[in-house]
Amino acid sequence: MKSFVQVRSLVRKSWIVHLWQNGIKNKQVETTMASATPDKIRDCAVVIGVGASQGIGAAVCHRFAKEGLKVYVAGRTFQKIEAVAAEIHANVGEAVAFRLDAEDINQVQALFDTIISQNERITAVIHNVGGNIPSIFLRSPLSFFTQMWQSTFLSAYLVAQSCLKIFKEQNHGTLIFTGASASLRGKPFFAAFTMGKSALRTYALNLAQIYKTQGIHIAHVIIDGMVDGDRINKALFGLGRFIRLTRGTGGLNINAIADNYWMLYQQSPELWTHELDLRPYQEKF
Repeated sequence: MKSFVQVRSLVRKSWIVHLWQNGIKNKQVETTMASATPDKIRDCAVVIGVGASQGIGAAVCHRFAKEGLKVYVAGRTFQKIEAVAAEIHANVGEAVAFRLDAEDINQVQALFDTIISQNERITAVIHNVGGNIPSIFLRSPLSFFTQMWQSTFLSAYLVAQSCLKIFKEQNHGTLIFTGASASLRGKPFFAAFTMGKSALRTYALNLAQIYKTQGIHIAHVIIDGMVDGDRINKALFGLGRFIRLTRGTGGLNINAIADNYWMLYQQSPELWTHELDLRPYQEKF
């Protein structure tokens, strides 16, 4: 069954959003319309690659919702994105959880078709997909490299294909890609990750050149350093958190990262940033 969101109007501008995805039992996420009505076009942001509540994707969702945008929280694990959407609804704004495999062209297209069908205008899309899994090069099968390429690069291609068509019709939109240290330089045991992230950087900057005269702002953000979030804090049965603590205050703060994404979104065409590198003061470069 293809993804879709059925929205029913309730009293006092409160909506219940029903989501179905690939046979998964329907869930409910209650959202509150702050000021919009069904007849008014609502600006929204789409954040793809959201995982744990303490992660870059979730922090970006919170930041954009805080500023009044309706946020679509898209990720693989419904329990995680549902929790992020519920936190946003309870504290800062409106959010809808949407289970998505960003490597599936049909699911990506269904996500954007669903949003447009709700009389909503997409003004920001954030691609935050791709994990840095280490491997020994000569022991890495082709399937591993293929999977890493699909996660880090193919997903970005599919997302850009879908959202840029919409942005062109609007003559407006911001597309932000999350990069990594590997976007600039490779490290031992991360050949596959470097392959995807370095390709993503070149791709993003090329798209920025193509669409800059059409009102579309495309930016690539290099996250260069250890992110202070769930992924590192819970890695290796807590060893990741220990390693982070030994670095003092040298971890990348997820809320500060989200602030910089919002800064990019606010920029006017007279002064656009197309690449931004973020790193803690202790990180070597």
